[in-house]
Amino acid sequence: QVQLVESGGGLVQAGASLELSCVASGIIFTIGDMAWYRQAPGKERELVATITSGGEANYAGTVKGRFTISRDNGKKAIYLQMSSLKPEDSAVYYCTVDRLTTNRGPRTGIWGQGTQVTVSS
Repeated sequence: QVQLVESGGGLVQAGASLELSCVASGIIFTIGDMAWYRQAPGKERELVATITSGGEANYAGTVKGRFTISRDNGKKAIYLQMSSLKPEDSAVYYCTVDRLTTNRGPRTGIWGQGTQVTVSS
């Protein structure tokens, strides 16, 4: 069974840094474009950052310059390095992949279970 598992969330003070990880498990041959989203209470899920299979990154304007997305294809993982955190960054952070090639064929639209990030002022 293919899964995405996030980790690294927690409670930090404003201005601190935190790194999130997302690892894909299962028999996976290729991994497509991946992304981090976040959802705060009462708000819609929003895109935070994307990274293509080739490593090209893009960011939402609200996090550009503070967050860095990266990936390690050998470890089937992506990361989100977050710095200068603000209370408004508090949310559940989710990773997702657009397409995987697995031993049971292609899989699309897979999401992790999320990891909570809380930034206190």
